[in-house]
Amino acid sequence: MTRASDTASFTQAFDAIDDLHRNDPQSVEIDGAAEPKELVYARRMSAWLEYTHPAPADTLRLAVRAQHLQRWLVPRTEYPEGRVGYLTWRRDQSHQAGDTTAILMQQAGYSEGDAERASQIIRKQGLGRDEDVQTLEDCACLVFLENYFADFSRTLERDRMIRIVQKTWRKMSPAARRLALALPMSDASMALVNEALNDAPG
Repeated sequence: MTRASDTASFTQAFDAIDDLHRNDPQSVEIDGAAEPKELVYARRMSAWLEYTHPAPADTLRLAVRAQHLQRWLVPRTEYPEGRVGYLTWRRDQSHQAGDTTAILMQQAGYSEGDAERASQIIRKQGLGRDEDVQTLEDCACLVFLENYFADFSRTLERDRMIRIVQKTWRKMSPAARRLALALPMSDASMALVNEALNDAPG
């Protein structure tokens, strides 16, 4: 997803990120063809960025593209079960993705400050206060609701899914919530969302 106005540095960093995505050992079927799982996710993230930010800077565009960069290097199975283990895994994988993205950006000619900024966005430092971090979070929530929510909901008990929807909703901006409500969903998925929002505290 490059544009005519993109700089050589952006194109190099963007392509380097996607080259790493293509090494994902897991694949998903898209239109009858197997594609690397995280490359598909990255494309979906970039697509949502077009709807959630009118003129994103390179640092945000690259951070959004790289949010799950080489996630397979930090397997969830190597961490303890439960919330503490999950949060530790999320922290470690975001640091790994952020550090790698910063290296690729500097190799492409970006300043150390720009590289660190993209890394900071990927680590979600300042969520709730930083507009770019909020935009990345909005994209992640919208990608989840549009592409993974229905299948995910079939693997967990209803009460837990209600809590997940409520937590996802709390992390989203008002604009992202409006986009989420306009997503095409099955009757079952929409019923879950409505129940979660109606039962949300406050």
